[in-house]
Amino acid sequence: MPSRQTSKLNAELNRFIKKHPGTDVMELLIPDLTGVLRCKRIRRNEFAKTFTDGFCLPGGAVLIDTIGDVINGIPWSASDGDPDVNAFVVPGSLAAVPWAERPSAQALFRFYTRDGQPFFADPRYVLERAAEPLHKMGLKIVMATELEFYLLDANADQPTPLAPKVPGMNRQQPGPQVYSPDDLWEIEGFLNDLQDACEAQNIPAGTTTSEFAPGQYEINLQHVDDPVLACDHGVLLKRAIKAIARKHGFIACFMAKPFEEDAGSGLHVHMSLVDKNGVNYFSQGKEKNASPPFSARLRHAIGGLAKTMAESTAIFAPNANSYRRLRPEMFAPVEPNWGANHRNVSLRVPVSDANNLRFEHRTSGADANPYLVTAALCAGVHYGLKNKCDPGRMIEEGEVITLKRKIPNRWDAAIDAFARSKILPDYLGEEYCKVYAAHRRDESRRFHNTISNVDFDWYLRAV
Repeated sequence: MPSRQTSKLNAELNRFIKKHPGTDVMELLIPDLTGVLRCKRIRRNEFAKTFTDGFCLPGGAVLIDTIGDVINGIPWSASDGDPDVNAFVVPGSLAAVPWAERPSAQALFRFYTRDGQPFFADPRYVLERAAEPLHKMGLKIVMATELEFYLLDANADQPTPLAPKVPGMNRQQPGPQVYSPDDLWEIEGFLNDLQDACEAQNIPAGTTTSEFAPGQYEINLQHVDDPVLACDHGVLLKRAIKAIARKHGFIACFMAKPFEEDAGSGLHVHMSLVDKNGVNYFSQGKEKNASPPFSARLRHAIGGLAKTMAESTAIFAPNANSYRRLRPEMFAPVEPNWGANHRNVSLRVPVSDANNLRFEHRTSGADANPYLVTAALCAGVHYGLKNKCDPGRMIEEGEVITLKRKIPNRWDAAIDAFARSKILPDYLGEEYCKVYAAHRRDESRRFHNTISNVDFDWYLRAV
């Protein structure tokens, strides 16, 4: 790590300790391939050395599966001795943990090889690599994420949504009650504590709405001009939601489809590009009769996203449960279509003017890794701009869509499409794409070999 960065980290630590002198525990966090935060916990006497010298941890920490197990047969696993790599704290990520029982802090860290190069499997680096071609064009990526999730009743015997009650009565309110203010009032204490936690941790959380199912909510994050920072905000917001929910007796659920007949939960990404003069790149260039006022550049970017969507689906929908969400009747996109102001498409152009013109990617589930999702989006956008990809006919506002299912709707099919990709390896790295496919294929094999209750319900008596 450069000495300038070390000096910056030490100054950051000194300012933090001065403001929070009682802090004696720190959690060091890194997102793994599945987007789950992994942690090393240190004590006060280790703070200064960690911020100055870094530390070591197995590189395989970012390659374990959803349940925290190693994947055999891939590099940096039990097969090759689970070797260590260097780890350093991410500058600017140190923050208090307001929900902890004793004064505590948290900070993100990232991996480097022993010769000082970014580690190929660190999701932050995968995103940085994928974004570099756009940066070389002199373009800045401006983006934000929107997270949907369920609050569940922690006292129920099985996963149960925190169903709203009729105000003043212990009677459940029927129907989804989307955008209901009463639903938000019922969890006012949770939302207030979450707002305080986000302010303490510099997470720019914004609008909250009740979504299209009992107990389902969405929290938006504000746009920033650093895609890695935007994804940091996403994973840290999810962590804060889970922690504050637990203190209020709830369980925060970010599964893509926890309930068969209720809406799934998505990770929506809003992204625009800005040139070196601060002008929206998508609003420049000729395009006749466009509304919103987008240019051919936006069409080409969306064309690239449509071109790469099938091979990227294994990232957008990374788990078995992810594919239960991809049903057309559930406001979940199932083909690479696009349109203005239409929520049934994969790539939506929201109502906007020339200054905030952007696209919204709606395919990913809330269970997806935001760093990898954004990396795949950067790849699609650059590929589309470079090759002037045509996205096809735009879905008009209010149009009823006939769906044809052009993206994989089963896990193994999506992994196969990813493994055959000719575009993504140039952006995410060939080695990472091989490891990702092997990683997801192994978890899929183990998942499908597990005997579930459905097996007995359907086949025990009947066959």
